Amino acid sequence: MSAPELLSYRLWVNGHAREVEGGRLEESLLYVLRERLGLTGTKNACEEGECGSCSVLVDGRLECSCTILAASAVGRDIVTLEGLSPGGGATALQLAFVEAGAVQCGFCTPGLVVAVTDLLARVPEPTDDEIREAISGNLCRCTGYGRIVEAVRRAARAQAAGMRTAP
Repeated sequence: MSAPELLSYRLWVNGHAREVEGGRLEESLLYVLRERLGLTGTKNACEEGECGSCSVLVDGRLECSCTILAASAVGRDIVTLEGLSPGGGATALQLAFVEAGAVQCGFCTPGLVVAVTDLLARVPEPTDDEIREAISGNLCRCTGYGRIVEAVRRAARAQAAGMRTAP
């Protein structure tokens, strides 16, 4: 059996071209983001697209990065948690999570922030049902979701008041 072929390709991540050297065809986008590009805000949990911890935006759509082969993402616009705040400061959405107590262990928070960023880009003033639907693909074992819903309400109010919540 021969050794797997190593690939070199370029991904467009958070507004920048990023070179991937020595990649393999079977590597997920999640693996490449974390292990090859050092973008550890995207969390690795279920590796089956069930928990939402690895949520990213691909061409403006919310996706679980564990279900996408990295090499198939060439030419697509990928935004991770790190890309939501290019200047490095907290966004109004991230501050709302802290203020509402929606951050406990914090493991699910990056995926939730990406999912809510997607929601608020599409629905600036979501109802509680729309919020619950938008975060339904993200598992959280600590907060009970009430505080997360409150954080989204706060973020929507901040967005309506002109505070930045997305790139």
